[in-house]
Amino acid sequence: MLADGDIVLRPIKLRDQRDWREVNRRNRDWLRPWEATIPPPTPSGPIAHRPTYRQMVRHLRSEANAGRMLPFVIEYQGRLVGQLTVAGITWGSMCSGHIGYWVDESVAGRGVMPTSVALVVDHCFRAVGLHRIEVCIRPENGPSRRVVEKLGFREEGLRPRYLHIDGAWRDHLVFALTAEEVPEGLLARWQRARSRSTPHDNPA
Repeated sequence: MLADGDIVLRPIKLRDQRDWREVNRRNRDWLRPWEATIPPPTPSGPIAHRPTYRQMVRHLRSEANAGRMLPFVIEYQGRLVGQLTVAGITWGSMCSGHIGYWVDESVAGRGVMPTSVALVVDHCFRAVGLHRIEVCIRPENGPSRRVVEKLGFREEGLRPRYLHIDGAWRDHLVFALTAEEVPEGLLARWQRARSRSTPHDNPA
């Protein structure tokens, strides 16, 4: 479990299904433009289906047990308000992973997502042993871009047609941090920045 004040990140569980579904239902319009979708099948490819909640959790657990993923739910003041996953974890000479996240619109503007990302980045660098973290964001997703910009992620460039999002292949901007760039910890840097200004949160 990772925590800072009212914000807690913990592993996702099967028993979170009811709360997770309720948050997703209420935020359907808020999240749809930024959610991954399954592309149409190719003539020789398998037909893919959106997984059920239980299938999703089992997959996340399997990937976590294999050392390829860190799946969390986000709680704010004791209520489930979002999800954050470190995926694509690669070891060997790379020691890298990428972060995806979304948050309930009702808590946007309270620093929930920047704090959550900072907590997880510190955990990845200090406890897990990763060296680099990426966040890939659609150029149109201004609120999510503000999260990584506030946290000091570097913009590294554009990946054309990188992910299937909201029904089509979408370009994504790449933002990254390495462990050497935040020797004092990302959460500490974010807290200093936050004390100097009022943050705005993200929907993604």
